[in-house]
Amino acid sequence: MKRRESLGALALVLTAPQLARGAGIVAVRVWPAAEYTRVTLESDAALVARHSLLDSPPRMTIDIDGLELSPALRELIGKVHTDDPFIGGVRVGQFQPRVVRVVLDLKQNVAPQLFALQPVAAYQHRLVFDLYPTVAADPLLALIRDKEAAERNASREQARDSLDDLVGKLDAKPAAAPAAPTPSTLKSKVERLIIVAIDPGHGGEDPGAVGPSGLREKDVVLAVALKLRERLNAVPGMRAMLTRDADYFVPLADRVRKARRVQADLFVSIHADAWIKPEARGASVFALSERGATSALARFMADKENAADIVGGVNVKAKDASVLRALLDMSTTAQIKDSLRLGSEVLGRLGRVADLHKPRVEQASFAVLKAPDIPSILVETAFISNPHEEAKLRDPAYREEVVSALTDGVRRYFAKNPPLARIRAL
Repeated sequence: MKRRESLGALALVLTAPQLARGAGIVAVRVWPAAEYTRVTLESDAALVARHSLLDSPPRMTIDIDGLELSPALRELIGKVHTDDPFIGGVRVGQFQPRVVRVVLDLKQNVAPQLFALQPVAAYQHRLVFDLYPTVAADPLLALIRDKEAAERNASREQARDSLDDLVGKLDAKPAAAPAAPTPSTLKSKVERLIIVAIDPGHGGEDPGAVGPSGLREKDVVLAVALKLRERLNAVPGMRAMLTRDADYFVPLADRVRKARRVQADLFVSIHADAWIKPEARGASVFALSERGATSALARFMADKENAADIVGGVNVKAKDASVLRALLDMSTTAQIKDSLRLGSEVLGRLGRVADLHKPRVEQASFAVLKAPDIPSILVETAFISNPHEEAKLRDPAYREEVVSALTDGVRRYFAKNPPLARIRAL
């Protein structure tokens, strides 16, 4: 057995009474995704943990002090599914008195991050293990390959259709010579790929707002985003990228970074808002503001959405705070101007399928809208806190109408504002 890497202890200071009785596990959760898998241990007191990576076979051991093996901790074994990209299995045992050992059997080498989170919202203390691949996938390359595969399939279908037409024409009178291609048709064949970044809000540890009957914002917006990607991918020359395509958490700055990494032409963040009064209703569209919020609601929404990192859980030590501040402080007058144009197109189409909370695009300092070079909007599809609108959000027919409105808004924006040539060819 070869020890590949050993990292130091992760600890939060425990008081004497806590050490005497030990911590109790409240819940265990596993959030698998192609991007990374998160394992969360929630407890009623802070935990002290040490971990190491081992080879032959690859696995990760985590020793947690002050714990006794409990049924709640054993539930971790059943939380891992066979399709998890990183974890093949879990073993849990009492390694020493008051020390529990968790062994994660790994499917690939990982670059783990372990960190602790203080109680917030509905959560008590959390110990988090994020398992990242040692080499991250290139999202732009994945988009291009997806587009090429779709084009190959379309070409094969077109070839089959052409063959069927040819067979039919052999028995018909000779056809006229085909017309020469026009400059406009030639232009349509060489226009570059348009990329739209779709950002389903919240996810994983962060459920977002929760409706009166228990509908979670993170689930609604992911369903809308997946449908929107499907619609936009059907538009010739357009491809959509999701900042998350499953139920896992993505920090706000990483959402912006993902959009910039694929050189997105637009960024559309999808949410379902909530208010302290259940009668609040209507869809909204927001753009960034450099001069403060345009309404009390806009300010409230921005503050709520900007707090997602606290609830979802970000490993602050793994991030360069100055870099994050710089990224989330970047904004330009041109970006805001284009964002308002995009927002107006989307709001106009939304108004045909839903009530609008306000007849204009609102503005506030949303962290997720601060890419300096990408027109960015945040769409609140309805008030999930309103029982009537929560029922609409649960209805697939209404979600389809929202997707159609968003698709039409995006297409109308590009029709009036053609994208410029890229610095790097696609």
